Amino acid sequence: MSRLRSRLSRLPLHTRVGVLAALGVGVAVLLTALAAYTTVRIQLTRSVDESLLDRARQAVSSPLGDPAELSRIPSDAILAADLRVALLAANNVASSPFGARSAPPLGEPELAVARGMAEESIRTADLGGRSYRVVAVPAGRGSALVLGQPTDTVDRVLGTLGAVSLVAGVAGIGLAAWAGASIARTGLRPVDRLTVAAEHVAQTGRLDPIEVDGDDEIARLTRAFNAMLTALSQARLRQRQLVADAGHELRTPLTSLRTNIDLLAQTDREGGLEPVERSALITDVRAQLEELSALVTDLVDLSREDAPVAQPQRLDLADVVRDALARVRRRAPAVTFSADLRPWLVGGDPQLLGRAVTNLLDNAAKWSPPQSTVYVTLRDGTLEVCDEGPGIAAADLPHVFERFYRSTEARSRPGAGLGLAIVRAAAERHGGTVSAGRAERGGARLTMTLPGTPSGAAPDERPAEGSSPALA
Repeated sequence: MSRLRSRLSRLPLHTRVGVLAALGVGVAVLLTALAAYTTVRIQLTRSVDESLLDRARQAVSSPLGDPAELSRIPSDAILAADLRVALLAANNVASSPFGARSAPPLGEPELAVARGMAEESIRTADLGGRSYRVVAVPAGRGSALVLGQPTDTVDRVLGTLGAVSLVAGVAGIGLAAWAGASIARTGLRPVDRLTVAAEHVAQTGRLDPIEVDGDDEIARLTRAFNAMLTALSQARLRQRQLVADAGHELRTPLTSLRTNIDLLAQTDREGGLEPVERSALITDVRAQLEELSALVTDLVDLSREDAPVAQPQRLDLADVVRDALARVRRRAPAVTFSADLRPWLVGGDPQLLGRAVTNLLDNAAKWSPPQSTVYVTLRDGTLEVCDEGPGIAAADLPHVFERFYRSTEARSRPGAGLGLAIVRAAAERHGGTVSAGRAERGGARLTMTLPGTPSGAAPDERPAEGSSPALA
């Protein structure tokens, strides 16, 4: 069996389907033919038995005289020219109308009826190489009437039935094998196309979609495969864009670093720079290294954009905003932050949310003029950060959360255009949304909304020291 399965596994799928269909039909035909043959054989045999018994009983009960005279009645007298008739005595002596040549097969079952040990007997026996159906009924005290009829008619019917069943079975098996292979080949043609497409993708790297016909399961599989190809194509496009943009953004700080280091090396060979100039140059190198480190960190964060949140925690978004405010205030002492934070419980990654909120606040601080105020509000899961800077141009509003996007005004300021992209990635990973607009005071308004539940804690409306009153 294992060897058969091994051989079948090497065959093409449509051939295996054809073979299995042929086997299934063959078993069905075999069982059907066997059941039909058995049923017909039983019915024909029962019909012959009933006919013989009926004739024997009629002969015994006929008013022809003494039962001993039955042995001298010719066979056509009991309505069957092909019958063999004999009267068997209890002493095992038999007599027939035409002697031994007309006697049926006799044996113990018939003798038992003659001796009164059995009411009747029915059996199949051979005589002279010919099969007979033999019945015996009591024919008075100490004797039995025995009738024998050849089974030639029944055998011919059964032989014809067997031959017809064999021919029909072989034809059915062949037809089933052909139909199974044809149907499998037709049904698997879309799968072959998918296979060819997958091999084409593996060999060429091209993600060309496949034409879809119909609405069956194979069509659904093809659509799913096309959707996968589209997703792979988009992921590859995003990857290429990320690599290209990252290379472009990394080139500037690396070039500046190399220039400053070459300048330091050159001046050291020529006697060195003045201490003040050397200190300024080192300060510039350190600033460029920090910018490069921040850019690499942002790139790492964005490379995990589609990763699931690891071990989400239940936390209050207001606490995350307070922690971010404390960090940003230290980096931007010239800007005042006014906070109006209402508790909002969310499930997520505290580090990722903290990074997103910090980026929103850093962006507002970067665009805010000295001594201006950044207004931060958190109500019903919507965090809104408004500054008093120049605001965002209408043409830039749809793109501010895209990777590496920088407006014309932003190109003169430090940054790589990744901070707000990280905000959008964090919000979407937590099932939220982001948006940008113009604040009432003319600056930018950046909004991040996260799903969650309110808390029973009292709202925190305590502004920072030296800040303006909290928003209503």
